[in-house]
Amino acid sequence: MPNSIDERGWPLPPQPWLYGDRMSEAMAAAAQIHATQVRKGTAIPYLSHLLGTCSIALDYGADEDETIAALLHDAIEDGEPTEAARATVWSFGPEVGRIVEGCTDADTHPKPPWRRRKEEYLSSLATKDHSTLLVSASDKLHNARSIVRDLRGIGDRVWGRFSASKGETLWYYRSLVTAYRANPAHTPTLVEELDRTVTEMESLAALADGASA
Repeated sequence: MPNSIDERGWPLPPQPWLYGDRMSEAMAAAAQIHATQVRKGTAIPYLSHLLGTCSIALDYGADEDETIAALLHDAIEDGEPTEAARATVWSFGPEVGRIVEGCTDADTHPKPPWRRRKEEYLSSLATKDHSTLLVSASDKLHNARSIVRDLRGIGDRVWGRFSASKGETLWYYRSLVTAYRANPAHTPTLVEELDRTVTEMESLAALADGASA
């Protein structure tokens, strides 16, 4: 028997589905909230990062709430007006709202000083639950992969994209690995991949230092 179609003429696979309408709605919300934003120092739409974080979370076992939170993890921090972005996040349910709040290191514009924000965020990871750590580490792994890719492509120029210096950025990513591992609720295989990626980041940074010496 052929599958049915929806009111738009799009094909509908047979039930049961692996995810529901909330997932599609969350993708639309993320695309709208971040529609004018790009990845730092590039022309890449910011949605690339949200989809990448979502993909990693799914690869490491995210359920629907965790996956939706991965799509919306930067909405409160970077969406404006902030309260409208926060209301959108919470409209997907209390679990999504709780996870996204736990992944947010600032909800004011301009943001507080970088070092203070990162130190407070690192400290907060000690008390986060499994779901929040899963989304947070997926976010950081996607960022780390992007830095490694760009280190291979443009070298040390990549550090100029960030608010922090090269040394501070390397400190932060290594500190994230340590902080995740210190919390028994983390996902070991995910944090192991983050560790490997951060190690590669450090090695590429050291090679660049050697080349410029």
